[in-house]
Amino acid sequence: MKKVTVLILAILATILVVSCNQNKKQQTTEPVQTVEESHESEAVLKLNNGDLWMANAETTEGIQKMNQFVANFTDMENMEAYPELKSKLEAEFGTIISKCTMTGEAHDQLHTYLLPMKLLFKDLAAEDIATRKLSLEKLTKHLSEYSAYFK
Repeated sequence: MKKVTVLILAILATILVVSCNQNKKQQTTEPVQTVEESHESEAVLKLNNGDLWMANAETTEGIQKMNQFVANFTDMENMEAYPELKSKLEAEFGTIISKCTMTGEAHDQLHTYLLPMKLLFKDLAAEDIATRKLSLEKLTKHLSEYSAYFK
């Protein structure tokens, strides 16, 4: 199970890097930072001069689906129920990354928002039910914050 989780995370990370690099190439001739530099310099999620960032429709739809997945998850006491939820969330996360068409600062802010989810997904497969529940709670809160930064 751990090997599958590591493999899925490696695939998602690869998709993220490829997607980010493709979007960086589409930008104008402004100085280009590496993905790592842009994430390090933008580690704190912020608004667009007090306004929400414009997200592409696929991203917003993906976040809405993820919200539905966690809202519809009612089997919180069942350790065996979490892997299916985790799988659905990771698949939708991958779809969001692969359909990312955003550029510039909005793109960087989106990835600042998305990246913490990877650890929360990992904790949905923790050895104990308490960690899984806490991860689900944190993920639910994190997903609800999307509309505070993106439209």
